[in-house]
Amino acid sequence: MTSLLLGVRLSVAGGRSGWLRLALIAVGVGLGVGMLLVLAATPTAVAAREERRNDRATGAVVEQAGPGTLLALTVETRFRREVVRGRILRPDGDRAPVPPGLDRIPAAGELFVSPALAGLIAGPGGSVLAERWSARVAGTIAPDGLSGPDEMWFYVGSDTLTTEDGAERFAAFGAGGPPTTDATIVVLAVIGAVILLMPVLAFVTTAVRFGSESRERQLAAIRLVGADSRMTRLIASGDTLVGALLGLAVGGAVFLGLRRVVGGLLPADFSPYPSDLRPVSILLVVILAIVPAGAVLVTLAALRRVVIEPLGVVRQGVTRRRRLWWRLIPPGVGLALLYPLLGGMPDEIGDATRAQLAAGAILLLTGVVVLLPWLVQALVRRLGGGGVGWQLGIRRLQMDSDSAVRAVSGIAVSVAGIIAVQGLLGASIAATGGSQPPAERFQAVVHTNGADGTGWAAALTGTPGVVEVRTSGYGYLRADARDPIGALVRVGDCEVLRQYAALPSCTDGDGFRAVMPGWDDTVTNPGSTFFGADDDAPLSRWTVPAGLPEVTLYPSEAGPSSYLATPAALKIRPDLGGLNTDGYLIRLDPADPDAIERVRNTMARLAPAAPLQLFGDQRIGDQFAGARQVAQACAVLLLLFIGASMLVNVTEQLRERRRMLAVLAAFGTRRRTLSASVLYQVAIPASVGLLLAVGVGSALSAVLLAATGAPVTFDWAAVAAMTGTVAAMIMAVTGAGLPLLFRLLTVRELRSE
Repeated sequence: MTSLLLGVRLSVAGGRSGWLRLALIAVGVGLGVGMLLVLAATPTAVAAREERRNDRATGAVVEQAGPGTLLALTVETRFRREVVRGRILRPDGDRAPVPPGLDRIPAAGELFVSPALAGLIAGPGGSVLAERWSARVAGTIAPDGLSGPDEMWFYVGSDTLTTEDGAERFAAFGAGGPPTTDATIVVLAVIGAVILLMPVLAFVTTAVRFGSESRERQLAAIRLVGADSRMTRLIASGDTLVGALLGLAVGGAVFLGLRRVVGGLLPADFSPYPSDLRPVSILLVVILAIVPAGAVLVTLAALRRVVIEPLGVVRQGVTRRRRLWWRLIPPGVGLALLYPLLGGMPDEIGDATRAQLAAGAILLLTGVVVLLPWLVQALVRRLGGGGVGWQLGIRRLQMDSDSAVRAVSGIAVSVAGIIAVQGLLGASIAATGGSQPPAERFQAVVHTNGADGTGWAAALTGTPGVVEVRTSGYGYLRADARDPIGALVRVGDCEVLRQYAALPSCTDGDGFRAVMPGWDDTVTNPGSTFFGADDDAPLSRWTVPAGLPEVTLYPSEAGPSSYLATPAALKIRPDLGGLNTDGYLIRLDPADPDAIERVRNTMARLAPAAPLQLFGDQRIGDQFAGARQVAQACAVLLLLFIGASMLVNVTEQLRERRRMLAVLAAFGTRRRTLSASVLYQVAIPASVGLLLAVGVGSALSAVLLAATGAPVTFDWAAVAAMTGTVAAMIMAVTGAGLPLLFRLLTVRELRSE
């Protein structure tokens, strides 16, 4: 304890240089701890959001109206690029349940909105949105009724809402079931946390090495006055412990600052309140214990190959032959954990599945760290020849590659993880932003979704900004009226049918066999009798022609169809008389940017729950593209972390070899030769690390794609761009250390004290 306290005292009483070193360690450790605390607070934020969403969920449906029941219809709309959700409410009595976040149920014609939605209504063009519900804003929803501060949510009162509109009657709020999360989102969250965790830990372990040269010189002076080697290590541990503890304090301040801005980096549905970001207790204890202990262990490990003598510091240069067998265990176990997920994620994604996914990913990425030293040593052992700079660099790596590998391993892990996430996001973008209906002729379609569409066409035609409204209908091919199974036939003219599938060519009288990826058409013998709106009276007879052209349906709110046909093919009236009319295709005035918003206003009055589909809509694909941009921003942040730690490693290596470099310069070695040797010492491990990262990252990406049911494809252009960017960053960081190299090539570095 005396030795530890002496190390603490020497650390804080080291003058300006000592305080500068402490400040560097505290800032470095603090940045890493701040990121770790954000990760530790994520489960709490997610749990708080889900609890509020469950509290406002509607309870069990009741049949009988009473003084304590309420009619509610949950609806979703959009305003430009923002998704707006909410509920239309009509109380049955004076004791009806009040939604969380409100002090009363809105009366008919009253609208309660979230603060984010209030800002949207008050913003540019918000007057069009305010007309949607024909209600005045009577107040805002409190935080306990919202999933997050950026959520667009509303409650509007009605005195005309009925169950025929799709509303349900219930007697309480707060009976929400367990949340159902898409497997892709779960995988992205888990792997993203892993990718952030490992480089941050690498950065923290590097930060405690700031100013190690001055510390070693101080320890040599202590040896001169009688301390033994064990005491010097205890003093060094006390010195590092001060920086780590200060780093915890700085990390707490960084965390308090980050939790105020982290919500702005996330989509509105996932943005947390700052108060939601509270580290999980057990994780907080682990961070508070592991960071100081880890800092001390890193210091002791760094001193393991250092002999501190009273007159100086000598570094041991023993070359150890690395073993391969145990290095294959972590990635092998990781693949074994991920292998059961290749068939797809389970329907219920619980804690066990998340733990299995996280452990498998961590072990697989750990394989990069443990395999890289062996690969570098195996490679440089076989290299030789070349110019003087090449020989100096290779010989240095042959004698001691630990420092160079330590600087590169964090980058390799980050690149492997980023490649895996980019592959998963790329597949999601391709799946959601694939073939879309064309938007040149029509820009939107409204489907009745089983509701009575009487008068919809006239109302839509009279909406300002609507140029044309066309209809589509459907009927069934069945063997006879008593057959409950039939093949659905989508009917419309050629222009209408082109909004449901890409047609090779079309004239009136044509028909098409329709298929949709992921949909199994179970109707094998549809017969030849075509039934329309009247299930008992055949509308016509249609013998499906042999060799009918096959077309692939676009994603549509109307659902899949077995056939597409023009009226002449079915020998029915061109105005689709006698059919079930369920689709109203809309052509908008391109000069009116708010035309689609007025269409939404019209539908909010006709049928608030009716689905409205925009043709060429890339919103979901844009969300994944936005997620990819966030991932790229995180990648840049990680590279800055790793670049900073790498710069520290480069400068520490140069300072350790200052005497040798000065001797080489005194013998006439050119600066260009020594600069090339330093670049080779970084470039060779970096090249091996990047190749290993591409291999492991691609393997992990393939496993994750298979687990989420996506096709296993690779965006090699994106991989090449990421690898090239990282290689450029490595060279830039190495180049930033060259001015220090030139300062060390002076005669005064040959002097001894």
